Amino acid sequence: MKVVSFYRFTNVGDPAALQASLRALCEEHNLLGTVLVAEEGVNGTLTGSDAALQTVFRWLENELALAEPIDGRWTEANEAPFQRMRVVLKKEIVALGRPDIRPDKDKDKSTHVGPQQWNELIASPETLVIDTRNHYEFEVGTFPHALDPATDSFREFGDFAEKLAETDRDRPLAMFCTGGIRCEKAVPLMQELGFSEVYQLQGGILNYLENVTDAENQWQGECFVFDKRVAVDRDLAEGGYVQCHACRRPLSSEDLASPDYREGISCPKCISTLGVDRAARLEERRKQVALARERGEEHIGAKLD
Repeated sequence: MKVVSFYRFTNVGDPAALQASLRALCEEHNLLGTVLVAEEGVNGTLTGSDAALQTVFRWLENELALAEPIDGRWTEANEAPFQRMRVVLKKEIVALGRPDIRPDKDKDKSTHVGPQQWNELIASPETLVIDTRNHYEFEVGTFPHALDPATDSFREFGDFAEKLAETDRDRPLAMFCTGGIRCEKAVPLMQELGFSEVYQLQGGILNYLENVTDAENQWQGECFVFDKRVAVDRDLAEGGYVQCHACRRPLSSEDLASPDYREGISCPKCISTLGVDRAARLEERRKQVALARERGEEHIGAKLD
């Protein structure tokens, strides 16, 4: 199956109307996934046939009167990485807490660089390489010498940015995320804080992995994705991580071998915060999922999305 992640910052005059029409179209074409809709644009990941996905893209381009085609990040999966189709209204399509930052209205200040230029940029010792993703994504894989903002959500990135501006405002920045959308807001934020030389990886990690050769590839580890695959490897195939049902963190083979790992209940990353009541609820849920599997049924909530 084809899996495509995409976004477009553009003015959406009636987000609720777009939500209803888009959901109906996706369901008509048997697509699964999640699309966020806000006044500032659309952001989503969908899975289905290539023809169906292209139909939705052409519809969005027409409905939103886009001057340029939507450029998605395409991967493949052996089975659908989503369980259902959701189209959700939001205040922002990427939640920095700054709806006033509108990349579509201030494009001239952003400097996008392709994979080859990116390798040259991050090789310079003067460049600060910044991973704009969350800490649990950073743990799965990142670029050499990248700074970890140590965030649990993108809303926390602003605090990291303000502290960085106090000491390193004169250094060039090379910023990256999974598919590019977080950088679209992080770059203007850094420029607002006084950084004058700010670059972002065009199309994010997924575009980089799709377009570099093995010899050129500087990526280390796997890339976390927000679906049932959990992570993809350097070839964009499903990686070797699973997800903890309790805290939803990605787990490596070492994590799974830990005595703190109990399927559906706890892992080494959340065992210290697991209360007795929550452990009991998760244990009951685990039993219900197992019983449903024995009956050949799909237990609600059993899948990761």
